[in-house]
Amino acid sequence: MKSRILIVDDHPIFRMGMRELLNQEDDFQVVAVADDIACARQCIGEQRPDIAIVDISLAADNGLDLVRELSEEHTDISVLVLSMHDESVWAERALRAGAKGYIMKDEASDSVITALRTIRDGSIHVSEAMMTQLLSSFQENPQCRGAGTVDLLTDRELQVFRLIGAGLATREIAQQLNLGIKTIGTYRDRIRQKLNLKSGAELTRQAVLWTENQCISR
Repeated sequence: MKSRILIVDDHPIFRMGMRELLNQEDDFQVVAVADDIACARQCIGEQRPDIAIVDISLAADNGLDLVRELSEEHTDISVLVLSMHDESVWAERALRAGAKGYIMKDEASDSVITALRTIRDGSIHVSEAMMTQLLSSFQENPQCRGAGTVDLLTDRELQVFRLIGAGLATREIAQQLNLGIKTIGTYRDRIRQKLNLKSGAELTRQAVLWTENQCISR
C-alpha cells in the first residue's frame, strides 16, 4: 500500500514540485496540499494522511505549532519537517515538538525520499552532522549550559531574533509574522533580557552577528 502524504508549505511551486517527485514513487501518494495550518487541519480530516511534510515558515503561521498539534492529537501521522532554516538551530526544536525527521530544502531530492521511508518505518531521520550534535547535547547536563544563548529562546522569539538579524525593522517583522507592533516589541524585550543585552542597539548587533555566523556555518 502507498503511504498517503500531506504537504504543508506556502510556496506553490515547491508544493507542485514535491507532489510530482513523490507521486513518481511506487510507495508514495500525495493526497493533499495546504499552505497554512487551517487548511492542513481540513485536509487531515478529509484525507487521513500517513505522513505530513511541514515547513516551519508558513505565510501567517509557525509550522512547529502544527507539528505539536499533530504529535498530540494525531499520533498516527508521522511528521517530516522540510525547511530552509539551518538544521543546527531548528532540527532539535522540531524533534522536541514531535517531528520524526528534519531535512533542509537544499538537499537532493533522493534525500527527501530516504527521509520519508525512514520515518515511515518508525525511525528518526536527521543528517549525520545533526545526529552527532544531538547526541552531544543529550550527554551534556542542561543545567551546566551558560546563560545568554539562543537555546533559551522560544521558537517565536528565535523567529523574531532571526528577522532582526536579517535587517528587518519592528514594523516589517510584525507584518511578516502577522503580529502587532507592540507584540514584537514585547518579544524584543524578552529576547534582550534572556540574552543579557542592555539595549536595543546591542540586541540588533548580536542578532546580525548570529545570523552571519549561521550563514557561514552552512
